[in-house]
Amino acid sequence: MGFGFNLFFAFILIPLMGILLLVWIFTRKKVFGLASGSVLLGLLGIFSLLVILNRITTKKELKKKDYYGEYTIDRKHFPSKQADWQYNNFRFEIKPNDSIYFYRTDGEKIIQLYRGKITTTQQYQSQRLIIEMDQPTHHILSENPTTYRSIWSYYLVFYSPKFNNVFFKKGKWKPIAE
Repeated sequence: MGFGFNLFFAFILIPLMGILLLVWIFTRKKVFGLASGSVLLGLLGIFSLLVILNRITTKKELKKKDYYGEYTIDRKHFPSKQADWQYNNFRFEIKPNDSIYFYRTDGEKIIQLYRGKITTTQQYQSQRLIIEMDQPTHHILSENPTTYRSIWSYYLVFYSPKFNNVFFKKGKWKPIAE
């Protein structure tokens, strides 16, 4: 919560609740009991709403195990023939033994395999992916990816000197429906 809310809570709301409760205890008038109960229920409602909003708006925090899985080109970022071509020609897989296998493909058929190892850095709340590829490697894997997170998911962006940004999302490769 912010500084202003803390001041309001400490110097206005808590004393108001205390005064209402004391007046209700000494006078036994229903109106003061209802007022203190209403303020208390309002506070609980606001607190519950803030907790729920925080949970549904906080970005996903990634751990190393979250990176394990298969990745394909995300064709939704820039839908085009180029994205379809990349989808049919590049994909990779990160396995729980911290190995990365980058596939150059022709549709379902794997043409070439590039191997490497992954680690993550723990300098941030959400771990970032670091890739060390065996040489020679593919130009898409010449630099570490940037991870973009949303509330429920994430995607990886690799910089390629030939294609610029290449977007990968987690998921299994499936033939493109014509």
